[in-house]
Amino acid sequence: MTTTAAVPTVARTSPRRRRGVGGGQRRAPYAFLAPFLGLFAVFTLAPILLAVYSSFFQVKRSGLGFGGDNTLTFVGFDNYVRAIGDSGFVAGFGRMLGYGVVQVPLMLGLALVLALLFDSAVVRWKPFFQLSVFLPYAVPSVVAALIWGFLYQPRVSPIVEGLHAMGVPVDFLAPGTVLWSLANVAVWSVTGVNMVILFSALQSVPREIYEAARIDGASELRTALFIKIPMIAPSLVLTFLFSIIGTMQLFNEPMTMRAITSNISGDYTPNMAIFQTTTLGGDANLGSAMAVVLGLVIFVLSLVVQKATNRKRGAQ
Repeated sequence: MTTTAAVPTVARTSPRRRRGVGGGQRRAPYAFLAPFLGLFAVFTLAPILLAVYSSFFQVKRSGLGFGGDNTLTFVGFDNYVRAIGDSGFVAGFGRMLGYGVVQVPLMLGLALVLALLFDSAVVRWKPFFQLSVFLPYAVPSVVAALIWGFLYQPRVSPIVEGLHAMGVPVDFLAPGTVLWSLANVAVWSVTGVNMVILFSALQSVPREIYEAARIDGASELRTALFIKIPMIAPSLVLTFLFSIIGTMQLFNEPMTMRAITSNISGDYTPNMAIFQTTTLGGDANLGSAMAVVLGLVIFVLSLVVQKATNRKRGAQ
């Protein structure tokens, strides 16, 4: 009797089919990215390219406005020369740099201290206090400016009246103090969201590191200074970069508070100068050049901060 061994049948996939499956897998990420890339191209990339293109042109009017023609003329870098020569636009950069030197470290310092407190065992009822600190960020910046504008106004603000009753004359809207009053609004508004970012970074640090530090006799302060802060350094750098960008783009708060004080001019910040030139001045080409200059300044500042941070990490 002859026994025939059964030979297992191996299913073979044709090379064409294998290539088809692999090609579909390779194309899948691009399919998921396509909606984002399309929206990014339409609403971010296209306006930037349009602004750059518009900044090299100027509308030449003829006929003294009485039925003459408007001709779009290529002027090269003339709009950039006019933008840099605009004293109000340049002065706005000076204000924002001084504003950022005070507001950004103060705000990030408060956010870091609050994050460290909430990460420690000292604070009770953490969810309640975390929500209380984060809640101002949920208030729109225009509404926040209106609230603080009321608190800054003489003869209306209970804070100003209370300080005057104690013999402390104060004017939050004076020429020398209005910039720091704006900084206070920003600190109140965005400290909470930065605290959440830093607190989330602290939560991702392994608890075993803290336990080892306590076994070695490290106090809470030393643990915070030499373990927690270095471990969340990337998050600190990220929030610092975002704060710089937000500082140079300041617009809503001074634009809103301009209605209650004459010490905030139409070109008080670079963004306000761009708005005034483009809308009230009717010169969209010059406004485009100003916007490009502002974008380049933000890019350079961000690059300097990133390079300095990377160099510091390399030295360590």
